[in-house]
Amino acid sequence: MAEAAVRTTGLTKNFRHQMAVDSLDLVVPGGGVYGFLGPNGSGKTTTIRMLLGLVRPSAGTVELLGRPMPARAEEVLSRVGALVEGPAFHPYLSGRENLNRLEAADRTTDPRTARTRVDAALDRVGLLAAATKRYRAYSLGMRQRLAIASALLRPRDLLVLDEPTNGLDPQGTREVRNLVGSLADGGTTVLVSSHLLSEVEQMCTHIGVMHVGRLVAQGTSAELRSGTEAEAVVETDQPAEAARILRELGLSDIRQSPIGATGRIGRIAPEKVVAACVHGGVAVTGFRISMPSLEDVFVSLTGEGFDVSG
Repeated sequence: MAEAAVRTTGLTKNFRHQMAVDSLDLVVPGGGVYGFLGPNGSGKTTTIRMLLGLVRPSAGTVELLGRPMPARAEEVLSRVGALVEGPAFHPYLSGRENLNRLEAADRTTDPRTARTRVDAALDRVGLLAAATKRYRAYSLGMRQRLAIASALLRPRDLLVLDEPTNGLDPQGTREVRNLVGSLADGGTTVLVSSHLLSEVEQMCTHIGVMHVGRLVAQGTSAELRSGTEAEAVVETDQPAEAARILRELGLSDIRQSPIGATGRIGRIAPEKVVAACVHGGVAVTGFRISMPSLEDVFVSLTGEGFDVSG
């Protein structure tokens, strides 16, 4: 694993009698896109606020880019861009004018290079051609890209995005997804908080799953799936007979449907399943091995359904 861009140990936050985040050991490898996945209310935003020093933890430690927070915040946060619930832009100003106002408010930057940095940020998110257009004329995707540009007014080693595709139409979602990929390709580590399984699956190299304030799993998508067994799917007009044969072979969690039978295959060779069905007189019209989806992984970890598409 690459050096961690984010690392927490025992990170905990209590709000009076409510445990919002419980003993979180988060590891975000440098150079990747980490999907911080969980339903609304699972503790993702509270965690992000603690990472950025906006909320003081009740217990535990935080390191960003190898530095302890909040002790080294002044040194670290200049290398970190963040979008938490989005900045408020002036609708009557253009995209460039809005970024100019944000840039002018930052006393740590050189005003002589402001124009260059604003244009570079707009160019990086694909908005340079629309820089003079008023914000109120921007599409939802353009507005979210401008918000990300506001976090890129100076070079960043780490970018933290809280629900960056929330409320976007499919086109806007694709725009943000492609942008996150290009930022990672350029060497920026991106932490993306989301409640949308499909977006995390397409966008992220690593995933952490939150449930009721706890991190129940983290790793690459393949590592998370490895804990959930593949399934053999037999398509036939004799589902009851197919289910009996799967059971006799030792498959588990057998399920019937009008078009066939399904079971967890474990270590049984797939060709044995087909051979046994044919030998048993079952007319097999189709056969496949179904690998677990991210939704299957989430259900196995939490016992709950999930918002797949938003």
